[in-house]
Amino acid sequence: MAGALGFCLFDTAIGACAIAWSEAAIAAVQLPESTRAGTAARLQRYTGALPESDPPAWVQEAIVRIQALLQGARDDLADLPLDFSGVPAFHQRVYAIARAIPPGELLTYGEVARRVGEPGAARAVGQALGHNPFAPVVPCHRVLAAGGRSGGFSAEGGALTKLRMLEIEGARLGGAPGLFD
Repeated sequence: MAGALGFCLFDTAIGACAIAWSEAAIAAVQLPESTRAGTAARLQRYTGALPESDPPAWVQEAIVRIQALLQGARDDLADLPLDFSGVPAFHQRVYAIARAIPPGELLTYGEVARRVGEPGAARAVGQALGHNPFAPVVPCHRVLAAGGRSGGFSAEGGALTKLRMLEIEGARLGGAPGLFD
């Protein structure tokens, strides 16, 4: 993410998130940590030392959409531009599959691996998603372990944060009325 120009924190229904941007794309998005400073620090691990600044208009529009998603809007955010510089090719392929999962829908790590064309790579898919610098724009929370188990989640709160995000989206497992019904 060497081309990142700035970042800012913004409030959402699940806490303070952060976003970094380059000239024309999102360089990283960070889900909430336990403190605003922690959120900013974790984002900076992906982007390096950036000045906190006011976002340009196109980033502000992305923030509004991310805020809406985290309040239950059905926006898949798939059209938001992402800066993939420094992101390994396999991760990019995994992220493309994850971005195609609509809000409230779910895939397993194994299903993502098959869609990437590497059916034995479920663990590698999990590792790629664990390094996702764009959550929730790349919705790694919509990918579960086999049998509907939550699997890992690298955001603060781990699987509980993942499940909370899925609850906000009204995710359903199989024919069940809702993940939490």
